[in-house]
Amino acid sequence: MAFEPPRRLVRALGETAPRGDAWLERLPETAARAVALRGLTVERVQVPGGRSSLVVLVRYADGSPAVLKLAPPRFRPEAERAALAHWGGLGAVQLLEGPVTEGVLLLERLHPDVSVRSLPEAKALLEAAGTLRRLWVDPPGESGAPVFETVAERTGRQAEAMRASADAEVAPLVDAALAAREELLAAPPEHRLLHGTFRQSKVLSGERLPWLAVGPDPVVGECAFDLARLVRDRVEDLIASPSGATTTRRRVKRLAESLELDQERLRGWTLFRAVESGLRARRVGRVRDAEQLLEFGGWL
Repeated sequence: MAFEPPRRLVRALGETAPRGDAWLERLPETAARAVALRGLTVERVQVPGGRSSLVVLVRYADGSPAVLKLAPPRFRPEAERAALAHWGGLGAVQLLEGPVTEGVLLLERLHPDVSVRSLPEAKALLEAAGTLRRLWVDPPGESGAPVFETVAERTGRQAEAMRASADAEVAPLVDAALAAREELLAAPPEHRLLHGTFRQSKVLSGERLPWLAVGPDPVVGECAFDLARLVRDRVEDLIASPSGATTTRRRVKRLAESLELDQERLRGWTLFRAVESGLRARRVGRVRDAEQLLEFGGWL
């Protein structure tokens, strides 16, 4: 079978790949080798798929289903494997294989076309938040375990990029987001293992449990950071609504209360993450996404 990368993946990696990176060119060969090595049968490549990995629906020789996922090194597949192994299938997709080779993960098959986003909005937020709560556990002990990036480290890199790309038009919003980060990090740090990139589309229907999280970019820090991305889910609908700003503030309050988090800390991390994402979209030419995210950030 020819492993043709979905256009969405090609476009996304083209926006972010460092000069000279040949991972995408080698991907068909890497995928074919991974399938042959494990004696798998390929059903299909998942389309449209994600923005950072190739997802292939496969079966073992005995017919049991699985998912083969291939990701470039810069998207930290080793960290994803370590987090999934630590969660052990509780709230997240089950890891079926040990150490990562060539950025390949072999995972439990969920229902790839059915995410929690298919539910009505209020129900989707409730189910997604409940799934996220199960992932917030103590990180692995230091002895022999991989060290996950911290929220302070990750947002520190992001803050530098934000300062470098801010112009006069967005400077006040960027200043507010950076100030919020500084204030949030001034408090004693919380050490929980976080999904890192959680949103409704990262929660898929499963057999073991109704909903399971996929695609973590794990980080260690406070839970409010993890929940912040969920606040802006369906941002295009919020922007289109005349009551979008009010709905957003209500959502911050409802999610904070449902997971017993500090509302102001959730608001602060939501602001920082929205502005950071907006500037990143700007840098790669996704103008409409950037405008929506920055307008959303202005509501906070």
